[in-house]
Amino acid sequence: MNELTELLSELVRVPSVGGTAQEAGIQTMLADWMRDEGLEVDLWELPLAKLTALPAFPGMEVPRDRAYGLVGRLPGTGGGQSLMFNGHVDVVPPGNLSAWADDPFSGRVEGDRVYGRGACDMKGGLVAALLAVRELKRARPRGDVLVACVVGEEDGGVGTYGLLERGWRADACVIPEPTGLAVVPANAGALTFRLRVTGSSTHAARRTGGVSAVEKFLPVFAALRELEADRNRDVDPLMRAWDTPYALEIGTVHAGDWSSSVPGELVAEGRYGVALDETPQQAKAALEAAVAAACAADPWLAEHPVTVEWWGGQFVPARNPNPALTDALVAATGVTPEQWGAPYGSDLRLLAAAGIPTVQYGPGAIELAHAPDEYVPISEVSAASATLARLAATHCA
Repeated sequence: MNELTELLSELVRVPSVGGTAQEAGIQTMLADWMRDEGLEVDLWELPLAKLTALPAFPGMEVPRDRAYGLVGRLPGTGGGQSLMFNGHVDVVPPGNLSAWADDPFSGRVEGDRVYGRGACDMKGGLVAALLAVRELKRARPRGDVLVACVVGEEDGGVGTYGLLERGWRADACVIPEPTGLAVVPANAGALTFRLRVTGSSTHAARRTGGVSAVEKFLPVFAALRELEADRNRDVDPLMRAWDTPYALEIGTVHAGDWSSSVPGELVAEGRYGVALDETPQQAKAALEAAVAAACAADPWLAEHPVTVEWWGGQFVPARNPNPALTDALVAATGVTPEQWGAPYGSDLRLLAAAGIPTVQYGPGAIELAHAPDEYVPISEVSAASATLARLAATHCA
């Protein structure tokens, strides 16, 4: 347990925010750990220019000059099925530092918890996978066991996309994302969008002579809330664990350029949930229609319609295509875990699209991810690691 805690704290202390030098640097650290453990290591620089130009590239929301892929391989003795553990090393920014009780990257250990940005999402799960592979060195299953450490999961999936483009495959995959030790065989999708609202600027002292873009955004925002409600009334049984499995939220709003002027433009960016078995094209059409209807009902917006742009990470929904993997993972837990579909996008959709049956299972509560004072229970990391080792011993035998 001490070794688990030390490794997890060490990784949390690396501020591997997406797009930073530390996102690349942590891959080198992990490659060294793998080599010390006797794994075969493939560490390579991702060909970003080539990847981003491919038609199926899943999008990227932060600039990267350099990024690395990393796979550690425990070779099997021959004849068994292979299994991949896929974990992302990038974390989201800590946000408002005053909301944290401590340094966001402290890796502080308190009781059964390791605190810090990324502890839950998902360095705890990554450590569970690494220590599972270490445990498997004694048993040496017949099939290969892989640990893929990927970058850019939080903003599109460039790491896993690059992993697949390099040719890495497995017969099955587990992503140890924070699921609270529930088994998650499906993900909703998520699209990133941008709205541009046009107003007419003038001096604020004579505001009635202008048209506020902020005011004209309000009916559009109301229409989006109505759209969200409609899309969450009748959902797939896997998604009924959530009150709003296909959430639609405006994350940023920027308007105007001077405090005493009527704002002539507003730009809003948001995140839009895509339902299981829905195509991104269908989801986009629904949002664009809702925006168009709101514009048609307003004389100004009818003449100056809001534009919709689709940019950044584009997460399609996905299901594990092989129920046998889900059943095997459930059996490996040794209990009767909860099963549900995740309301967020993940790299599951890229792996499943490549023909690799994939399920999520890992330590930590998703509610703690991206939040101040993020933490992961050490006991859950240990339990997840034991489950992954048991699954690999059976699957790869």
